[in-house]
Amino acid sequence: MPFYHTLGQIPPKRHTQFAKPDGQGLYYEQLFGTIGFEGMSSLLYHVHRPTMVREVLDSVDVTPKLAVAKNMLSRKLIGFTIEPADDFLESRTPLLVNNDLIFGLAAPRQSLTSYFYKNADSDELLFVHKGTGRLRTLLGTIPFQYGDYLIIPRGMIYQIEFDSDNNRLLYVESHSPIYTPKRYRNHFGQLLEHAPFCERDIVQPRDLETHDETGDFLIKIKKQGALHSLVYASHPFDVVGWDGYNYPYAFSILNFEPITGRVHQPPPVHQTFQTDSFVVCSFVPRLFDYHPLAIPAPYNHSNIDSDEVIYYVDGDFMSRNDIAQGHITLHPGGIPHGPAPGAMERSIGKTETQEYAVMVDTFRPLMLTEQALRIDDGKYYKSWLE
Repeated sequence: MPFYHTLGQIPPKRHTQFAKPDGQGLYYEQLFGTIGFEGMSSLLYHVHRPTMVREVLDSVDVTPKLAVAKNMLSRKLIGFTIEPADDFLESRTPLLVNNDLIFGLAAPRQSLTSYFYKNADSDELLFVHKGTGRLRTLLGTIPFQYGDYLIIPRGMIYQIEFDSDNNRLLYVESHSPIYTPKRYRNHFGQLLEHAPFCERDIVQPRDLETHDETGDFLIKIKKQGALHSLVYASHPFDVVGWDGYNYPYAFSILNFEPITGRVHQPPPVHQTFQTDSFVVCSFVPRLFDYHPLAIPAPYNHSNIDSDEVIYYVDGDFMSRNDIAQGHITLHPGGIPHGPAPGAMERSIGKTETQEYAVMVDTFRPLMLTEQALRIDDGKYYKSWLE
């Protein structure tokens, strides 16, 4: 994150002694940083050493199983046919992958409370389509609900609690950091006046948990396509305080303020997050273009340098036919695409849309997993025929 936050107790000077109360020794400082020592970082203060590995257990290969490595078909995936699963990690179903990211859906029935999880490879973006609950991390808790993006930096230890067994999540695992778009920020990192959201819309961690406990604590760590199980000798949530710029946060798609114009605006006006290898955009309810001859439906366009993925969340998706909640469309680079037959004509004269959707545009081609082919309708690529 490009702005400072702190919770709990911290010493007045970094890298100096921070005594526990009643002369019980010192707290243990940890730098939680990225990109060597040059990226976003936070300083954490632990009750116990954060390095105490008691035992290393099994490792399980979780590399997505590819079915189509070189795709040139536009596709529609029926996302709500993904079956729910009890375990949070086992519910994750990877659908589209490349060397930069994993894009998938999850329908977990149960909270992740029996172990802790850390993704050491990737930043994670979780989009909450159905369900409410709390993201619990060693840096504090973030409540979530419908429409929330949860951004979890790589290396963050967390658990997640759901209020019911009816949950639907979109997730993206990104090998490069997920940031707010650079063009929205000044050189100090503050979000600018023309940005479609501001710092007030960001939900930062709160209610820091500090557990002074020793014992056996199972942490599952994802690294290099494998899920490693390690037993630590102290509770991972033993931080008494921290400060810095590297922490999880939430942002609601409901707080994205759309940018509109007299004629149709290009997709970058919907951008919400950026990485070195893909962007994330939010389509939200908005007024349509107000030129007297405006065509509100998007114009035909070619994604020469990117694959376009749209996850349909809610509302009336005016540019497509036969689209419902949970559907995913994939438009591969190199093939022009645009509004479905009749959609352009239907849009003329309309004044607004009530749609919600999440778009991910990747700069390298996406490959389809075996799970993706199982939920592919198999005919979407023909949907532009007269």
